[in-house]
Amino acid sequence: MEEPRVFGNRFADAAGPAGAQPDRDRCGCVGHSTRTRPAEVSFHADRQDTASPGWRHLLALIDEAAADGRPVFKPFVELAPEERRQIITLPPTIAGLTEVRHLVLYGTNLVRLPPEIGAMTALEVFEPYTSHRLHWYPYELTRCTRLRASTVSTRVLYGNVKFRPPFPSLPPASEVDPARLDPAVSGTDRAGTCSVCDGPVSAELHQVWISQAVATDVLPLLVNACSAACVAALPRGHQGYVATPHRGGPGLVQPASRR
Repeated sequence: MEEPRVFGNRFADAAGPAGAQPDRDRCGCVGHSTRTRPAEVSFHADRQDTASPGWRHLLALIDEAAADGRPVFKPFVELAPEERRQIITLPPTIAGLTEVRHLVLYGTNLVRLPPEIGAMTALEVFEPYTSHRLHWYPYELTRCTRLRASTVSTRVLYGNVKFRPPFPSLPPASEVDPARLDPAVSGTDRAGTCSVCDGPVSAELHQVWISQAVATDVLPLLVNACSAACVAALPRGHQGYVATPHRGGPGLVQPASRR
């Protein structure tokens, strides 16, 4: 009889200590099958409390990592459970983590990542696994051209190939004030630079979705563009996904799911 195989848990050291209260909020936004997926979805409306102890602790950890040039960054391991729950995005200062090659965001309460992640140009391994409130990623992640491996909980992604949950509807540019963004409507509360050309976003904000392969996963990417020309310059969607940039919504026709 063949001996049973034992598989090691490579995320055993990726989560911080447990506490008396949950360190993240439950989320069932996209359902978990074609039977349970909703007809329409909305962005998480959470805004980051920048006065919270967790935020201040995370800022200090990022400063330390930038100063010592460490190649692996697992910030949530060093946060207390109540601090981990307070973090729903990462600070823009992650742009200074130019030596980090391996970023671990396992089991977090994150609902969005900032575009500054695109400045982490040394990044090779990206692991936001079991961060079940992360349904989308910023297009700027494609600037991390050294990325070769990712571990993402794909069943919680908008438009995932397994059961095709919908994308949130994005407003037309004429209805958006770039200086006053509502995360419940636009997914973010700021968009200072264009996801495509890196120029300033001033008069108009053109938001679209596109699904692209990033390392080893196909991710729904939110594009914040400064013009229709920048939207037109985007590549086609990944094969088997919506082919062109789109604004989502319940009327979007997606390819059939793959079982």
